[in-house]
Amino acid sequence: MPETRDLPLADARALIARAIDKAEQLGLRGGIAVVGATGALVSTSRMDRGGAGGMARARSKAWISATQQIPSAEHLGRMNFVSAPVEKGFVLCSPEAAFPGAGGMPVLDGDEVVGGIAASGATVSPFFPAGVEQQRMIADGRPANPEDLLIHYALRLPYAGQHGDDDARWARSFGPFPDDAPAGLGMAEAPRAALQTELDAAIRLADAALAAADRLGARISVAVVDRRGDPIQQDSTDGAATAASFLAPALAAAAATFELASEAIGARWTEGALARLLPFPVATVAGGLPWTDGDRVRGGLGVAGPDPLLAAEIARAALADAR
Repeated sequence: MPETRDLPLADARALIARAIDKAEQLGLRGGIAVVGATGALVSTSRMDRGGAGGMARARSKAWISATQQIPSAEHLGRMNFVSAPVEKGFVLCSPEAAFPGAGGMPVLDGDEVVGGIAASGATVSPFFPAGVEQQRMIADGRPANPEDLLIHYALRLPYAGQHGDDDARWARSFGPFPDDAPAGLGMAEAPRAALQTELDAAIRLADAALAAADRLGARISVAVVDRRGDPIQQDSTDGAATAASFLAPALAAAAATFELASEAIGARWTEGALARLLPFPVATVAGGLPWTDGDRVRGGLGVAGPDPLLAAEIARAALADAR
């Protein structure tokens, strides 16, 4: 039997970029996550002003689609059908499925599932936003809700709603859907996103870390977070240690929120104390550094996978190269 394959990082980045193009065209702000078929994170991006927490929800829905090999809406239907103890047991056995919402879709290579993709965030939802050009919310002559539209657009799939009755949502926002509606522009090509200043800076920093790791022959997961510790960009090189995708954002969050190198925090706090006080995980080994703009801390960079001292070296090189 062949091994389970994860979508390569370059392919995941391309899917996310395409989703962001459509999201920006529609005036949406949120996060997009791609998880490999093994359940390992491949890449995530949060659009500017995308809102805290959206990335975690997107990652959960992508994980469900990747590992259960079905749309997360189908999984949600199954969970609503089974008894409450079974539903609770699934989440206990699969904690990365903590948000079992609809909207995640499997990513296929031929007939093989190699990943999952999903979106969530501040204004990414299945509800039609006020003020949007209605033609852009129509695909093949039918209403196309924005969350499912941007994911199907990214995957180059014909639109298929994942959140129930699109006609009812359309009526709530615009009135009854017209009988003589045009074919619509929902699946028309979107221009390249051009308004993502914070995300573009985070991607440059992540790319600098990936390049430094490549020079040193290391496989890493890299995370860039904002000053509150919420992820903006995260990537895992092909073949990186799977634990690294959990450690990197915890290192970045520690550096961002304490405004210190992650290993410096350990001298002042114990991991147990931090776990009790903070609403998000932090780690205090080497590998996390503040991301600064002049004398202002704008966020944090976390690198994980190799030895922590090498991870810290990669993070320092990335911050220097990205300036």
